[in-house]
Parts: sequence; C-alpha cells; structure tokens
Amino acid sequence: MSTSGRAAAGAEPIVTTGITAGPGGVMTVEVGVVTGDLTLRTTWDGRQAILDVQYDGADEWYTVEGSPVPAPSADAAEAAHRAMADTVRRGGAATTADLER
Repeated sequence: MSTSGRAAAGAEPIVTTGITAGPGGVMTVEVGVVTGDLTLRTTWDGRQAILDVQYDGADEWYTVEGSPVPAPSADAAEAAHRAMADTVRRGGAATTADLER
C-alpha cells in the first residue's frame, strides 16, 4: 500500500494504492459495488473532501456513495481519507455514511 499527497485546496489529491476491499467492497455512484484491489483518491476543494476509487491500474474513477463529505480543513480531508481507507478494508458495500462508525 502506498499513500501520496497532502490535502490542500487546489493541490494534488491524496492517493492510496493497494487497498484490498473487504467482503462486499465499496459502493459507488456510477457502477454500484466494486471489490478487489483498489486505489482511493481524496480531493479537497477547501470545503469538502471528494472521495473516489478505482481498480488498481485502471483509468476510470468512481465516486464513493455519499461523497463529497464536509471537510473544513486540510486535516479534516486527510482524516476523511484515512477513515475511508479503513472503511473500504472492512467492506460491506462501504459508503461515506460508514465513516462515523
């Protein structure tokens, strides 16, 4: 697993590769559940964190169900990214609603 980037409005997104989704995967807006080895990307626009996933090595990004989430600071966006990575690892058709569990 590899993570790069630091949240800053207009900066490069935070990206973590090599996350293996738990049973049931992660729910996306565009295609429903995705499973397997995934990459998580979090982009902070200064107000909210936008969370997307893709299959490792693929070109297409899919919006995590419930994204974007409020993130009033770069630290909040980074915390959302870490929490979503953990949530994806747990699986269960993970969405941003699971971040608070």
